[in-house]
Amino acid sequence: MKLSAITENQRIQKLFLSFMMYAFLGWFYEVFLEVVVYRWGYSDRGVLFGPYCPVYGVGAILFLGAFRPLMKKKEPDWFRFYVKPIIIFLGCMAIATTVELLASYMLEFFTGAWPWQTYADYKINFQARIALSPSIRFGLGGLLFLYIVQPFYDWLFSKAKEKTLNIITAFVALIVLCDCIYTFIIK
Repeated sequence: MKLSAITENQRIQKLFLSFMMYAFLGWFYEVFLEVVVYRWGYSDRGVLFGPYCPVYGVGAILFLGAFRPLMKKKEPDWFRFYVKPIIIFLGCMAIATTVELLASYMLEFFTGAWPWQTYADYKINFQARIALSPSIRFGLGGLLFLYIVQPFYDWLFSKAKEKTLNIITAFVALIVLCDCIYTFIIK
């Protein structure tokens, strides 16, 4: 199945599954930083019960919306290899930092705190909500995401049968729905 030949239902499924995959990868990245890099020990970095950070899913979907058209354009080699990566790096950095800042205000409003208050430890930060070092990592992560991970995911998605995608999407949606009910209503 070619990506241009997918139905609207498949497009929505792909966006939802992309969102969830990047939310999980974001959670894994956060835990990896805590346990391996900083050696603070394990703590659940997600807002929900499951192993995912929705803020990463939001960032990934915004990256796709903002940069997919640029990624598909054909330009001269000098632009494609030198200028385009810099534009995408800076754009991903700006988008992710904005999402993180807005998410910190939303989480503070709804829960009284936000999980990354450790940003106060960074020399260049704004109210411990955003910091330069993580923003640079988000820009680099955006490059990795758009040039390597998402093309692989697109290829994988093109190989899946529609029935398989329906089952996976329904299963993941059910898990997330149960998690939201538990997190926001029961707990």
